[in-house]
Amino acid sequence: MTLRPVGCLQVGHFDAAQRLNPVIKAAWRLCAGDESIRRSHFFAGRFENVYVPLDRVPDLRTVITAIHVAAREIPGGEPQAFRSGFWFNEMQPGQRTLPHNHEEDDELLSAVYYVDVPPDSGDLLVCEEGAVTRITPEAGMFVLFSPHLDHEVTRNNSNQTRLSVAFNLGPPAPG
Repeated sequence: MTLRPVGCLQVGHFDAAQRLNPVIKAAWRLCAGDESIRRSHFFAGRFENVYVPLDRVPDLRTVITAIHVAAREIPGGEPQAFRSGFWFNEMQPGQRTLPHNHEEDDELLSAVYYVDVPPDSGDLLVCEEGAVTRITPEAGMFVLFSPHLDHEVTRNNSNQTRLSVAFNLGPPAPG
């Protein structure tokens, strides 16, 4: 797995995506309608963040490990262990994600991993000092960026659902 800089972002592709993404998507489908699953950020008629326990999507562990390894390889970064939280973001046709950032608590990096990305289902826009970096995602792609950067996802103009997993990486918990 090799990272490449794209504007203010680091972009990579997960080698095992073709094998793992259908499994992750199937596990998501089993959880998506579960009323006990925590949801937050209700905007424009949908919850942007859906928190599924890792034991319900165990194959996501492999993706988390790959993102942690990639985060340690960012030029200028410090090799370290991370703790991470994650949530699913399902975008139906016509939906988008509003501008926001992850400037909470002590996050060091934010990331997004793309599980299912139909053509024309929305681009990631990340703004840094007035410059906008635009990424057209693909299944198996992951993007790492500063949690302080404002970002959004453009409208899903496809007739299919798009599924991604977002992450915040922070320092390990004390003790």
